[in-house]
Amino acid sequence: MSSEIGVRETIFKRIGVHSHIRGLGLDEKGRALFIADGMVGQTKAREAAGIVVKLILEGKIAGKGVLFVGPPGTGKTAIAVAIARELGEDTPFVAMSASEIYSSERKKTEILMEAVRRALGVRVREKRLVYEGVVEKIELRRARHPLVPYMTIPVEARLTLFTKDDKVTLTLPEEVTHQIIEMGIKKGDLIWIDASTGRVFREGKARGVEKARYYDIDTKRILDIPSGPIKKEKEIVRTFTLHDLDFRFSIERSAVSIVSIFGIGVTKEIPSEIRKEVDELVKKWINEKKAELIPGVLFIDDAHMLDIEAFSFLSRAMESEFAPIIILATNRGIAKVRGTDIESPHGIPLDMLDRLLIIQTTPYSKEDIAEILRIRIEEEEIKISKDAFDALVEIGCNSSLRYAVQLLDPARILAMNEGRDEISRDDVLRAKELFIDVKRSVEYLKKYEEMFLK
Repeated sequence: MSSEIGVRETIFKRIGVHSHIRGLGLDEKGRALFIADGMVGQTKAREAAGIVVKLILEGKIAGKGVLFVGPPGTGKTAIAVAIARELGEDTPFVAMSASEIYSSERKKTEILMEAVRRALGVRVREKRLVYEGVVEKIELRRARHPLVPYMTIPVEARLTLFTKDDKVTLTLPEEVTHQIIEMGIKKGDLIWIDASTGRVFREGKARGVEKARYYDIDTKRILDIPSGPIKKEKEIVRTFTLHDLDFRFSIERSAVSIVSIFGIGVTKEIPSEIRKEVDELVKKWINEKKAELIPGVLFIDDAHMLDIEAFSFLSRAMESEFAPIIILATNRGIAKVRGTDIESPHGIPLDMLDRLLIIQTTPYSKEDIAEILRIRIEEEEIKISKDAFDALVEIGCNSSLRYAVQLLDPARILAMNEGRDEISRDDVLRAKELFIDVKRSVEYLKKYEEMFLK
């Protein structure tokens, strides 16, 4: 007797809360379109953010920061993400919660310093002598392994490269040969080799090379055969963050490198002397026109959780020669500045508030909530009936937008349990009964207050 076990294939697909955002959704005059680039409503806040983007691009936001203030669920984080999208793909964007700076292992100023330097990019340009062309032929020469006589290993390669105008055969040493083999380089691949370091880089596959293999689905870029000589000067562009350079220099100067070889996370604090050395090197590159600084965005949510020391550090960081764009967000009103007995707007010291461009967000209207829900439903590819959608909109208006969005997946699961792929109104209402909102949670606490532990 044989038994069969049915295995259901499950595909895990995680969709970020702000994955649908493409930009601020402004027209050519800087006016916010009601729905554009995944953004809905909050027109004044988005237009203000558009001005901030222009100030950043003109380099006129030095010594300043940005603060988003508004009730929970009004799009503060979404607008910060949109600012980073507007600044460009290679703009560093570091998002963190203010509570992340409190650690028993590292000082909070060290955590903030690392975040600041992660948000600063350096685009390095250098001209290198390279051999660049399409692979026509690879011939390997093998020799007996020095320790295992019955094995042979590649010790040399003859590589023929060609362009539209030139053809060269190179004799490559063992270390470059190993790179060729490990990368799986084959006939038709477009590659270049650094003449001074021997590093091999593959750019893609050349189009139309005779006897080269091509696939309907290919992970390699298909490029045209280049023209010009094989041996030439090539401008290499690489982008690092200042923290990448700090970490690299720190490894080279300490025993931390032994730890990193085995893949163990390094939490050691980086000495200020190393950061100073990195800064001097970057300044030198910039003065020699070899590099340019890319100010990124450091976004700190729940800014009211920062204490007086953290605010002092950020004030100084804003005035630094190397400073990212610091964006804070909070949903607090009048609150105590952490670490003091002083009450201040948003729990932020007044001298810090003076340095910030403050942008307010307001509660969403019913129309806004409907459009945002529609975008999330399309992004998550969920099928939903009109009655169910209307019910979600009403829930969003009466409770909160976040609560309405959170009910989408439970309602989808309930529909699946009933053998349907479309969410009905009953599914939404059932999910609402199973997962209560904040208002009903408060009512529950009041009703059973005496039974809860104090």
